[in-house]
Amino acid sequence: MKNIEILDTLSETRGKIEKEIKKVIIGQDEIVEQVLIALFADGHCLIEGVPGLAKTLMISALAKILNMKFSRIQFTPDLMPSDITGTDILAENKADGKRYFEYIKGPVFSNIILADEINRTPPKTQAALLQAMQEREVTAGNNTYKLDKPFLVLATQNPIEQEGTYPLPEAQLDRFMFYLNINYPSHEEEKEIVKIDKKAFHTLQPVIEKNLINTIQKTISEIPISDHVLEFAVKLSRATRPQDPQSPEFIKKWVNWGAGPRASQFLAIAAKTRAALNGNLTPSIEDVKKVAVIVLQHRIIVSFAAETEGLSSKNIIDKLISILNK
Repeated sequence: MKNIEILDTLSETRGKIEKEIKKVIIGQDEIVEQVLIALFADGHCLIEGVPGLAKTLMISALAKILNMKFSRIQFTPDLMPSDITGTDILAENKADGKRYFEYIKGPVFSNIILADEINRTPPKTQAALLQAMQEREVTAGNNTYKLDKPFLVLATQNPIEQEGTYPLPEAQLDRFMFYLNINYPSHEEEKEIVKIDKKAFHTLQPVIEKNLINTIQKTISEIPISDHVLEFAVKLSRATRPQDPQSPEFIKKWVNWGAGPRASQFLAIAAKTRAALNGNLTPSIEDVKKVAVIVLQHRIIVSFAAETEGLSSKNIIDKLISILNK
């Protein structure tokens, strides 16, 4: 198919996916759109929210609708890295009785990984996902194994201030394209949630094959981006760095560390994908602004001065966008 036909297919497929997921998820339209952007942009998502907001249900439903191999990994304090990536076991050849090591692949060898409550396990185990998320491969012993495409990690976490949680290291956070926050539903939405039949999950129908997802990802990566849109994305990312001479004074005061070059890359590809999902052939500055907070907020370390003023990284990004937009 030609690129324009593929993008037409994407717009149609988006509607089918959203129709199916609404059978089990009420509201959260923005979160669903952001997860779809991550999927077709070939990125990963970290989703935060208090227990009971259907984070796990949404991801499980999405995996079923996308008709891809799915693994759920429940992160606990005693989870080991080999529980994620796999391990060598001693096996015996029945023909000659010789023993050898055989690699048994772990749950990371799937298309969609639900890393449930990822901040319930220590950083040593969290780091087991680093190579898989970045290089799409796993090294065990002397061998390296490629992961099947598409490969999407959707990690959930409870707010960090709750008991029994571990903060994710910056290197781990930087692997996630988006950091999403799920809020409580409205009064009317909650009434609809109560009415949902528990059997609704089993009625979900697959609407797309993984080969088409791979094709869409490749097509989106080839979408051209205007110089002025690319300039805005890079300028926005660089402006979060207090060391940059062009960054505003409030950044130097409120930010200790800003976003790296990966953030600029993610802003560009996420803007492309958002444009494509909405039926546009090229991204606009508005597309960049719509994904800016979810791309940047977990890459900015605020200063003590910002904390004392009650400012979050989201507040700082919003202020930055308003200035750059003038």
